[in-house]
Amino acid sequence: MIYGYARVSTTDQDLSVQLEALKRYGCENIRQEKVSGTSMQGREELKVLLDFMRDGDELVVTRVDRLARSVFDLQDIVKTLDEKGVTLSATEQPISTKDATSKCFLDMLSVFAEFETNLRKERQMEGIAKAKEKGVYKGRKPSVDVERVKELRDSGMGASAIAKELGIGRASVYRALSSI
Repeated sequence: MIYGYARVSTTDQDLSVQLEALKRYGCENIRQEKVSGTSMQGREELKVLLDFMRDGDELVVTRVDRLARSVFDLQDIVKTLDEKGVTLSATEQPISTKDATSKCFLDMLSVFAEFETNLRKERQMEGIAKAKEKGVYKGRKPSVDVERVKELRDSGMGASAIAKELGIGRASVYRALSSI
């Protein structure tokens, strides 16, 4: 049986282009999800496919980065598929686990997918640093009122009592006190 897997990273992104490509390829069962591909966490539809597929089945994606964004995750998925006798193919890239050349190309693409993710993270961190320099980005608003924690401590309350009073964790109390 030919199974398809479509994924986008956020709920506001559209899966229709991937779904159409998978249907044209001949996928009989298509699983889809809107979750980040940077890890395997929360990828329930992919887990269902990996558990369900059997010897002789084929898993099809439009591009390898729809399946995984890290070399480790992709290699782990491919190993799982190989152990089950399932082949992997892509509609937009000349990859397949059916032959050595395609497997080599698959490995190269996975390296570039991970590289792209790392570049995006670096650009994001650079943007945040620049915004902080300009005073535009201040980060998340503090959830703990440090002055109130200090007042309660000065009044003789212990960390556990302060945490209970403010509805926060004791570790948050200690962090607030260490920042004073």
